[in-house]
Amino acid sequence: MGRQPSRYAVHLLLEGGHSHVVHFPSLESFQSWYGESLNQPDAQAFVNVPINELDGEYFVVRPRAVLALHVEPLFTGLE
Repeated sequence: MGRQPSRYAVHLLLEGGHSHVVHFPSLESFQSWYGESLNQPDAQAFVNVPINELDGEYFVVRPRAVLALHVEPLFTGLE
């Protein structure tokens, strides 16, 4: 039986060379967020990027500013 990732790190490459990492609990939750937020016809509107670790803080970005995405499965070791 194959290992299951405990979460997914999504690396956003933004205009100007900036980058940001966002974590999602499952691939399905990332796909849902991507479909609702980044895959919009209005690329000028701001969209919220989830920050799970910080309560009350938000990261917003314009969809057209995201140049590339890298989705990385993260595995936790047995403790």
